[in-house]
Amino acid sequence: MKKTTDTELCDGCGKTDVLVERDGNEFCADCLVIVDILASKPNLLNHLCTLTGTGDPAIRCGAAHGSSRELPDVLDAVRYRTRDREQNTWYVSISEMEGDPVEIFASTAFDRDQHLQSRISNLTTITRLISLILRHIFLGEVLTLDKTLKQLRRSSRQKNDLPDMLSNVLSNYRKDQSGQRQHRAA
Repeated sequence: MKKTTDTELCDGCGKTDVLVERDGNEFCADCLVIVDILASKPNLLNHLCTLTGTGDPAIRCGAAHGSSRELPDVLDAVRYRTRDREQNTWYVSISEMEGDPVEIFASTAFDRDQHLQSRISNLTTITRLISLILRHIFLGEVLTLDKTLKQLRRSSRQKNDLPDMLSNVLSNYRKDQSGQRQHRAA
């Protein structure tokens, strides 16, 4: 399934560009060409690494390369109604693929309530990161720091909330295309 997204960081090379979603990842046009070639010629990377002596292609490409499954547009889900210790009602939905959980969402009928905003932001962060882990476990989606940062940024509801702070600090560990750490002020 191809779907164009807003300008964000490419999961492949890390550059900011308009991205296309493929197999749970978002790629720029340059990386998408490589992904398409690898999908149509899975042995090509191995062959090129052998020819150039550039190392073990299994490490470069990831052991789960061939086993990653795409998340479909429509999934079955189970919704649970639960209460927190302050008796607020919360709804937790688990999206399933072949009986396995691949996404989790949580919401409340009171999401416009100011005192719940910080908790909702934190809950959104938790559910986005858990969903990322579930897709890794059950679909073989590759986990990266950039994907983690993207989920933290999407969870943030305002500047300097917990997801924003975590994203800023973890961004110090991003590496550029040469493998050097990108230092920035937190």
